[in-house]
Amino acid sequence: MGVPVRRQIQIWGAIAALLILVLWLLGDVLMPFILGMAAAYFLDPVADRLERMGLSRVWATVTICVMALLGLGLTALLVIPLLVEQTQSLIEIAPQLTERAIGFVTERFPSLIDADSTLRQSLNSFGALLRSRGGELVNALLGSAASVINVVLLIVIVPVVAFYMLLDWDRMIARIDTLLPREYAPVIRDLARDIDDTVASFIRGMGGVCLIMGVFYAATLMLVGLQFGLVVGAVAGLVTFIPYVGAVIGGVLAVGLALYQFWGDWVSIGLVAAIFVSGQMLEGNVLTPRLVGRSVGLHPVWLLLALSAFGALFGFVGMLVAVPIAAAMGVVIRRAIDSYKDSALYQGTEPSAAPPPPINLETGHRDERPDQT
Repeated sequence: MGVPVRRQIQIWGAIAALLILVLWLLGDVLMPFILGMAAAYFLDPVADRLERMGLSRVWATVTICVMALLGLGLTALLVIPLLVEQTQSLIEIAPQLTERAIGFVTERFPSLIDADSTLRQSLNSFGALLRSRGGELVNALLGSAASVINVVLLIVIVPVVAFYMLLDWDRMIARIDTLLPREYAPVIRDLARDIDDTVASFIRGMGGVCLIMGVFYAATLMLVGLQFGLVVGAVAGLVTFIPYVGAVIGGVLAVGLALYQFWGDWVSIGLVAAIFVSGQMLEGNVLTPRLVGRSVGLHPVWLLLALSAFGALFGFVGMLVAVPIAAAMGVVIRRAIDSYKDSALYQGTEPSAAPPPPINLETGHRDERPDQT
């Protein structure tokens, strides 16, 4: 006899509540392990391909981890210091940018903003605040990040977790499969495949798109001579996973900086604007269709809601798990909608009953069906 539906709901509800409680209480402790699992999930297809090329799982894992550590080390040595330096410089010149904008508006629209207006005083106060607090803001952000993501955890625990998870990934999945409830194992496997396809397409695909677009924006902006091209490229690439938002935010920031730096050199300003127009065309017509696909089904508003909700509930760890959980919930909801459309509740008809027995032409009565028991 199967477990009653109500009892199943109680059991799985209790398991879900326990997982949420653990995530809420041990978020900071679990973070390096979640990062390591995410890295292993991201790199598992590479390990599978190396295995098909003839390497053992151990050597495939070692090769991937060595290459990843070399790449991260070069990034930490070459890119991060320059990025921090440009960010600090950008905050320091923010008051000058504000004054330049005020002067531009005052010269062309003198009646809109005068020297004694509330708007002018507010802008001046904002610029002074940025000048006095900008450095403190950067240091506070860096200090909080260092407290949340301990250097030792990043250097030691995350690579170790990623290595062992990547090494045992296939065995771990097979082990989990043996623990599935036998009655629902086929359904769970089918649902898990859909979730994996969606999560893999979005996270791996959009991760690649964000990285490519960030490098593209940063390299091209620095090539045309924009002073803070690396910062703008990093910001634009980071939010590229939300369609159009990355290009809009990066474009507005880049064009504003270009107006400050290249005022009067309209060719350079036009080149900066053209970079974001071409970048948007490259992302929408080439990168996203090829790397992500058009059938993932994750709406930007759904992603923003998941990031906001999980970030508010569980902090930085919640933001790490928000996207895969949102993708999984999207798959489950779509399955539920399909089941609803096939149900009598949606169609308004009861399941068709068995046809009546045929009429005997000799007697004029319906023949009784033989007992099937």
